[in-house]
Amino acid sequence: MLLSVNDLHVYYGAIHAVKGVSLEVNEGEIVTLIGANGAGKSTVLNTISGLLRAKTGTIEFMGTPINTMAPNKIVQLGLAQCPEGRRVFENLTVAENLRIGAYLRKDPLADDLARVYDLFPRLKERAWQQAGTLSGGEQQMLAVGRALMAKPKLIMMDEPSLGLAPIVVRGIFEIIREINRQGITVLLIEQNANMALKIADWAYVMQTGSILMQGPGEELAANEEVKAAYLGTAK
Repeated sequence: MLLSVNDLHVYYGAIHAVKGVSLEVNEGEIVTLIGANGAGKSTVLNTISGLLRAKTGTIEFMGTPINTMAPNKIVQLGLAQCPEGRRVFENLTVAENLRIGAYLRKDPLADDLARVYDLFPRLKERAWQQAGTLSGGEQQMLAVGRALMAKPKLIMMDEPSLGLAPIVVRGIFEIIREINRQGITVLLIEQNANMALKIADWAYVMQTGSILMQGPGEELAANEEVKAAYLGTAK
């Protein structure tokens, strides 16, 4: 097992944001976490990546406890996060943003830069353009590319389709599939539950800080309760 989260409890002051969440991600999978705004999805991701601290519970990555580990050490282990809202460095070029993704690495970057540019030809065309001048879809490509420059074994993506046009969203999901085909495990948070469940090997549904249900992506996509709550397609 690549990632194991067990009985996670996270608070914002007096607010109990995550209540006993347990989840697993096996190597080579695409796992998705769906749920309404405020369900606690991003809090789970930020706790796994070390940006937040859990009050109780355990997190293990490749068998190593990472609960109290600094975020940079977690990245060095091979776990990278592509944050919600893209958060590119707007005043830096595309190429500079990508190199920042590799700031902890001491090995040559040329092969990985080439791989990112193969995945996102648009970024290669705009390598010396300021990131702030890119479209929303291009900025999302850059955010994903920047995370890939850390050479992760597991990439966590927080709402990669947020605010993007439908045609761009389809492209982003195809890229997620391609990243996975290249051997990188994916943990995906998405409000676009329909698209997320289509590509997920396994899925978790979160509601008000807890896991409501879990199962294969296809199985949850066919579940009437999930359809009614998240897909808008209940009979």
